[in-house]
This record gives sequence, C-alpha cells and structure tokens, in this order.
Amino acid sequence: MNIVVCIKQVPDTKGGVKFNPDGTLDRASMLAIMNPDDKAGLEAALRLKDETGAKVTVVTMGLPKADDMLREALAMGADEAILITDRRLGGADTWATSSTIAAGLKKLDYDLIITGRQAIDGDTAQVGPQIAEHLGLPVISYAEKIQVEGNNVIVQRQYEDRYHEIKAQMPCLVTALAELNEPRYMTPGGIFDAFDKEVTVWGRDDLTDLDDANIGLAGSPTKIAKASDKVRKGAGEKVALDPKESVDYIVGKLKEKHVI
Repeated sequence: MNIVVCIKQVPDTKGGVKFNPDGTLDRASMLAIMNPDDKAGLEAALRLKDETGAKVTVVTMGLPKADDMLREALAMGADEAILITDRRLGGADTWATSSTIAAGLKKLDYDLIITGRQAIDGDTAQVGPQIAEHLGLPVISYAEKIQVEGNNVIVQRQYEDRYHEIKAQMPCLVTALAELNEPRYMTPGGIFDAFDKEVTVWGRDDLTDLDDANIGLAGSPTKIAKASDKVRKGAGEKVALDPKESVDYIVGKLKEKHVI
C-alpha cells in the first residue's frame, strides 16, 4: 500500500509574525514548524506502515527551507520526501496551492492520501478537500481514528458531541485532526539516516498537468485586503446595575445571543 502525506511548514508564532507589503506572510524571516494536524496525519500513516508494511511518502509545497521539515518526517520514519518549490508558485491561496499539490500527486502512485484538517497559519480547512476534488477522490474530513481493512479505509469522524464511522474504498483522501494521536519522536538513528537520504525537488516545469492560470499569487482568486499581526478589541459594553438588574441583564443578553 502506498500512502502519501501532505505536510506544511508553518510559522512558529512564538517567534513572532511578519507580513510582506502585499499582505502575504514573510515566511522566509520566521521560525517554522511542521503543522500540528499534518504531523498527526504523518503519525497515522507511520502506524499504518508499522501494521501493514505500507510505503509512506511525504509531500510539501513551500520554500527551500522546508527541506528541514521533510527530513524531520524522514527521521520519524517516512520512506521518501518530495519538495515542490518555485518562485512562480509563491503567494498561493488555497485554490492555487491545492491545484499545484494535486498536479504533483498525479505523478505518484497512491492508495491513501492523508492531509491535516487545516494549517495554523491559514485555518481554512480547504486545501485537503480541494486536492481530493482536483483528483476526483472521495474525502473524509476531521478524522480522529484511521484504520485500513483490505481495500477500504475506515475513519472515525469527529463531531462536537459524537462521531461518525465512515468506510470508503481506496484511493481516498482523509484529513486528520491534531487530536488523532501523539506523534512519535525522531530517533537518533533516524536523524542520521534522514540526512543521508535524498529529497526529491520539483519545480513548476516538473508539473506538466498544471495550468499557469492557477498558480502563485496571480492565480489566486483570494485577494488580501489587509493583514496585521494583532487585532485590537473594543472596550466592550459597561453597565452599572444593582444585583437583581444585573442578573436580568445578563440573562437577557444570553437569550439574545441564543446561548440559552
């Protein structure tokens, strides 16, 4: 079985957030980590590898420095790593990103594709389902448990107060929650092996099944009007009432906002 895991290098917000003049993130100047949901998806794939002997390939689209994250994935146990990077792909929104990654995945053999539910830098939860749409695959989102039986994947899908158990025939795409599992640590031997392995690098010209109208900032239908690292909150509403009036006021507000 071939499993492809799409991972993303995202800003580590502990080191601060910086923006370019066009409103996009200045990723080159920020500290970076593997997106938590994606890391849980990678761990799920590695557990399936432990159970079934599957081959795990990690794919990312990003800056050349994403090589470090890919080697982290290799040190955790992934078999192969692919970096899609090209200046022409920069500034992509979810549509352009999913179009590009899907074009890369078309060059691979896969039975199961795992992505994170969403990235902590964009929080859109759109790229995984969009990749599935580009590839014509069924998609199961919000996975909190993933199992494989024969040619089928069985997913426990999270809701607020319950879960659905869904069975789909592979090939299929699943988006994973960070709560899916506890990702393993890199091993010393894995770290040494990871830096000896070759990371495959693809540029725009390697993606033949891709329209230039759907890549990069120019091919992104989402336009950023304004971006900032902090949003100031208003002072809120202040009232001075006696205890009984205060209770009535609070209960009235809760009813108004349909909390009760």
